[in-house]
Amino acid sequence: MIAEEPATTGADLLVKALIDEEVEVVFGYPGGAVLPIYDSLFKQNRLRHILVRHEQAAVHAAEGYARSTGKVGVVLVTSGPGATNAVTGLTDALMDSIPVVCLTGQVPTHLIGNDAFQEADTTGITRPCTKHNYLVKAVGDLARIVHEAFYVARSGRPGPVVIDLPKDVLMNKHEYVAPSKPVQHKSYRPQLKPAPEKVEQAIELIAAAKRPVFYTGGGVVNSGPRAAKLLTQFVHMTGYPITNTLMGLGAFPASDKQFLGMLGMHGTYEANLAMYNCDVMINIGARFDDRITGKLAEFSPRSKKIHVDIDPSSINKNVHVDLPLVGDAAHVLEDFVRLWKSHQPRVDHKALKAWWDEIDKWRARNCLAYKADNETIKPQFALERLYKQIKDRDCYITTEVGQHQMWAAQFLKFEEPNRWMTSGGLGTMGYGFPAAMGVQIAHPDSLVIDVAGEASIMMNIQELSTVAQYRLPVKIFILNNQYMGMVRQWQELLHGGRYSESYMESLPDFVKLAEAFGAVGLRCHEPAKLDDTIKQMIEIRQPVIVDVLVDKAENCFPMIPAGAAHYDMLLGPDDRAQKPVSEEGMVLV
Repeated sequence: MIAEEPATTGADLLVKALIDEEVEVVFGYPGGAVLPIYDSLFKQNRLRHILVRHEQAAVHAAEGYARSTGKVGVVLVTSGPGATNAVTGLTDALMDSIPVVCLTGQVPTHLIGNDAFQEADTTGITRPCTKHNYLVKAVGDLARIVHEAFYVARSGRPGPVVIDLPKDVLMNKHEYVAPSKPVQHKSYRPQLKPAPEKVEQAIELIAAAKRPVFYTGGGVVNSGPRAAKLLTQFVHMTGYPITNTLMGLGAFPASDKQFLGMLGMHGTYEANLAMYNCDVMINIGARFDDRITGKLAEFSPRSKKIHVDIDPSSINKNVHVDLPLVGDAAHVLEDFVRLWKSHQPRVDHKALKAWWDEIDKWRARNCLAYKADNETIKPQFALERLYKQIKDRDCYITTEVGQHQMWAAQFLKFEEPNRWMTSGGLGTMGYGFPAAMGVQIAHPDSLVIDVAGEASIMMNIQELSTVAQYRLPVKIFILNNQYMGMVRQWQELLHGGRYSESYMESLPDFVKLAEAFGAVGLRCHEPAKLDDTIKQMIEIRQPVIVDVLVDKAENCFPMIPAGAAHYDMLLGPDDRAQKPVSEEGMVLV
């Protein structure tokens, strides 16, 4: 290691460390405690800073940037309310395994614990909602901590890391020593390669399956494009069906005949029944969360379960598995492909054909069908028409949270990873718009669309000012039903139609709101005019809000009621009965 210069401020040292980590952009909002950092940013041209209008939006923007690029997103906020405003975004990133480094200002070290102006116990507050956090107490530790934080954020199961920076640490002087090799943590060394004997056992179990299914999640996406390619190759080699979680969409091509659609509460009939009836489940990079499993006692009750995950704490956490493999998805899939080729296992093709015949019967139910209306735009129709015009374009999709999110997952098809950004684990309303800003910063020439609801978009609507300042041509495609749609749906189905506080009164005129921020506003309420409106939205190289007035009463189906089993799906508004089950336990069509 060679010292670059004899002395520099902690703030300058921080900026140098970020540049050495190949950071290109920082999303942030200034305040007194971090002004030394902003002064250092002002004096250089290597790092670009994007000024958001709320700290929650800064973290979501960093998440969108990270999810669409595979890089670590970086956030800079001030002490006190700046740090506490970032907590929702940090929790979102933790739940969805998104690599983020969040730099938070802090009062000077001698004032910590004195209830100083804009002081908060940031490390205490963020301990449950980060992968790791640091309070820097000496400027001499700063560079090491920054490099270590990036290692922790991106390694193993990715996640957010907070570095809390007292103001005096930022102003004190110390030499900066650039790392001569990649920095690693002394004790945190995630296992990338699975035990060879476990891989052999997995191949034997997979080959012997009569009714197999692959169940893959966001871990495949996080592992990188190579993992998705290996997954596709291995699934094709086996000839087995595959389903994705909400966070795993794009890890396997949606147009492929072996793809069953999304799994879970609003997943497809065929995916959920395949999961219930399978005899071997191959889980790669998913965590058995409650929106996937439904009633745990009835979750895939007769299957042998293989679970591939880089996070050992995720294995046997919710569902007991028969064969755990701790390792990175790409490394495990590479071993699977290699052994399958070398062993040439004998698959029971007769049993596999019978399994596919059963799946095709479930597919024939056409569970995503809806009643079209020539007078009213159905939300499903709006997304079908959107998909028709974007499917051959260089396009990225983000979403807010609610009915529109589930419809987007059902009707927008993804052929590759990193094109779909949504809040899965935390279900954060207000995520999609700032995430779309982060995606647009990372991919300035691409089409970026936030599929939104009129309730969710109001959560971070102030970021219209950010897209105006940086001329980001983000599109907001609002499915406006004048309700908190998912809340209204649950109130209808589970609470006797008592729509308590779910109707959105006093909504703004979204067209005028767009124009107030220098964007373009469009509105459509006629199905016949929707294609032209979407085409116009795409062709305009400016920020655009499209207010699509959709059926107020439409519900999102299929739906597994909370706590119900996979076979107990509601396929439409008149569907209330359990599906019949045979003596062998197979769900009947």
